[in-house]
Amino acid sequence: MGNRKFNLENKILNTIKEFGLIQKDDKVLVAVSGGPDSMCLLNSLINLKDKLKIKEIKVAHVNHMLRKEADAETKYVEEFCKNKGIPVFTKYVNIKERTVKNKISEELAGREERYNFFDEMAKKEKITKIAIAHNYNDNAETVLMHMLRGSGIAGLCGIEPSRGIYIRPIIKCTRDEIEEYCTQNDLKPKYDKSNKDNKYYRNKIRNKLIPYIKEEFNPNIIENLNRLSEVISKTNKYIKKQTDLEYKEIVIKEESTKVTINLKKFNDLDSIIKSEIILFITNKLFGNTKGIEKIYIDDIIKLCKNNVGNKYLTPNKNFKVSIKSGKVIFEKI
Repeated sequence: MGNRKFNLENKILNTIKEFGLIQKDDKVLVAVSGGPDSMCLLNSLINLKDKLKIKEIKVAHVNHMLRKEADAETKYVEEFCKNKGIPVFTKYVNIKERTVKNKISEELAGREERYNFFDEMAKKEKITKIAIAHNYNDNAETVLMHMLRGSGIAGLCGIEPSRGIYIRPIIKCTRDEIEEYCTQNDLKPKYDKSNKDNKYYRNKIRNKLIPYIKEEFNPNIIENLNRLSEVISKTNKYIKKQTDLEYKEIVIKEESTKVTINLKKFNDLDSIIKSEIILFITNKLFGNTKGIEKIYIDDIIKLCKNNVGNKYLTPNKNFKVSIKSGKVIFEKI
């Protein structure tokens, strides 16, 4: 039994090493809801603390005030941390109020509140890594979800093991392995009943679609979706590398609100690299690519290819793309 426990912690340790998730003297903030995933993550990091040379572990917990069990979950997390000598930061947020006020879903409101809190605590506590408890099954569900929504390459990469200071040490652990680990370690995690509520899109995929595919088409659907996301992730990294090289070849001038590139060189590129360069420049100017849909990218590529007179496009009210004297100018307006 102890050996199986060691195996999962070993798997987590290997994931951390493979993706360079934790470095010596890191200060790690663990996002803990009290459910099996986050309790497995927290317990394993406590046990691996010396091996990984983690400087300190702290916990962030958000009470969404949505269910009557939420207070019991908060108490459970706080008591567990107290027994382990781990500092815990708890935030109470009235999600229902926020959904009405901002006209967004409970899922989105909860996610925004959690991540804002994690970022805020990281700054305040001089945290170098924030550990989130996404697992192997979550990744498969995410890939399938994006596929059904007609996502591009980025969405099919699934959940990356790390992004900025956010890390996901149990991303290679299955839900069954996590449940077993919690039982062996007598963690007694709390179960969020809303995970069974199929009004949420992800829950519908988790509770209805994946079991149906397993039963009727492929019992290995979770493994296959994870393999797909791994392949696409590697392909995406290669495309990004190529984009970077090609961008350096075609860029004429970079300013804080304007990027100018060579029109002829841009037109000579492969269409997938053209699309990536447009997204790359958009991200450079605005810090994200929100609102730049495929239709706008195609229009910009068409504009550059046709190159008739002094033409311009405005993908949105803050963004202008124009062609002048053999140059393409991307402007933040």
